[in-house]
Amino acid sequence: MKVFVDSNIPMYVAGSDHPNRDPSVRFLESAGDNALELCTSAEVLQEILYRYAALDRRDVGARVYDLFVALIPEVFDVTLADTDVAKTLLMSHSGISARDAVHAGVMLNRGVEAIATFDRGFDDIEGVTRLEPGHG
Repeated sequence: MKVFVDSNIPMYVAGSDHPNRDPSVRFLESAGDNALELCTSAEVLQEILYRYAALDRRDVGARVYDLFVALIPEVFDVTLADTDVAKTLLMSHSGISARDAVHAGVMLNRGVEAIATFDRGFDDIEGVTRLEPGHG
């Protein structure tokens, strides 16, 4: 099964002690054993860089970015078609952020049905199933 990996997964892995850290580590470690094909997008990579730059932890951001790119075999570009879907989702789902709508647009346009994330904004998006590491 192909699974889109959201930015919060590698950031929890790299972060300080948090209840989501160990489940995120286990998810990434077991992905191969569970026959999961991991993918992400350039927007997720931008989120990683943005967050660590905002925290003035650019060195950590660069390491998280590099390790995540090395781990994830498929990184999708974000296209106009993806942002068109994101716009439609934003107009019909008040519980999703603009960034998450872009992720959903990328996924829906490429037939990726599952996302590994702790963000509940994906729960109401038809065609997207949220996999929360450590739950279910």
